[in-house]
Amino acid sequence: MRFLLLLCALVGVATVAAQQTDPMVERARRLLRDTPVFDGHNDYPWQVRELAKGDLAQFPLTADQPKLHTDFARLARGGVGAQFWSVYVPSTMQGQTAVTATLEQIDVVHRMIAAWPTRLELALSAADVERIQKAGRIASLIGMEGGHSIDSSLGTLRMMYRLGARYMTLTHNHNTPWADSAAEPPAHGGLTAFGEEVIREMNRLGMLVDLSHVSPDTMADVLRVSTAPVIFSHSNARAVTNVPRNVPDDILTQLKANGGVIMVTFVPGFLSQEVAAFNAIPADQRSGKEAPRATLIDVADHIDHIRKVAGIDHIGLGGDFDGITQVVLGLEDVSTYPELIVELLRRGYSDDDIRKITGRNILRALKSAEAVARK
Repeated sequence: MRFLLLLCALVGVATVAAQQTDPMVERARRLLRDTPVFDGHNDYPWQVRELAKGDLAQFPLTADQPKLHTDFARLARGGVGAQFWSVYVPSTMQGQTAVTATLEQIDVVHRMIAAWPTRLELALSAADVERIQKAGRIASLIGMEGGHSIDSSLGTLRMMYRLGARYMTLTHNHNTPWADSAAEPPAHGGLTAFGEEVIREMNRLGMLVDLSHVSPDTMADVLRVSTAPVIFSHSNARAVTNVPRNVPDDILTQLKANGGVIMVTFVPGFLSQEVAAFNAIPADQRSGKEAPRATLIDVADHIDHIRKVAGIDHIGLGGDFDGITQVVLGLEDVSTYPELIVELLRRGYSDDDIRKITGRNILRALKSAEAVARK
């Protein structure tokens, strides 16, 4: 046993030493110092609600958080400089219950920023993101995950924007009265007339329209209506992994014309067809079957495909850390973004390509949405 422990320690030291001398690793770190990761989706606020009833002191980001994917030390190692913190509430909540819960989650983000002001600062604009990153803090933006959070009220949408929400995912796993989800049979065939009003109001405000979770018909309707770039805050390519949550190629082509960004996510069932197939097996029938694992290579394969169809200017990263119950091999927490960058560099991505993926593309989309609002 003592020999095995010594051997493991030596292997660990050798791995660290190899990483320190690997010029590709240093190149990745240099790129992330220049253009930090601007991540589209992190569910830490939901974990605070679920595991600690909203008490930040039970899971402070200033300490190691082995039960979570996120803490400040790992964010620093991962090169994360801007984060959309999700204020998710489940779409089983409806009406005023959903609105109240969303406000409570927005309050969690504001309390995070107040608790750790030397690490986090609220960002309300692209200019804020750039200024906060230069100051060495993490630019913290708020993303609403599901149109149920506004209870079909444009007034509520406007007030959520005033409280800091800078994107809204139009649906979660249930249809809203005005938009179809990818996870339910269609009720509207995409957007209703009121749904189109929601999109126009989001354009007027400068709030990004997020198409993760919505049906292809809803995606197409939004791309027809929106005058600003849209985003997918955490989605992948359906041509690579054929699941409803991923984005078809015809939509990726339209995304290019729209100027939007698809932020590739690390949800195993959206990355690997084998994992998706295994997950579809009823739990009581999985006995004796070995669960497949998605890997960092799968993530890079999705990025390759999106680059081929939509182009390098339309790719971002939206890890969905602390919102996933399984992790990708090689991308287990927020510290691991450099490993993905190394893989992309090895595939021939240029330094400028990497800068676009890690932050420049989503920053450009946010600036464009703000420009549309000013008009």
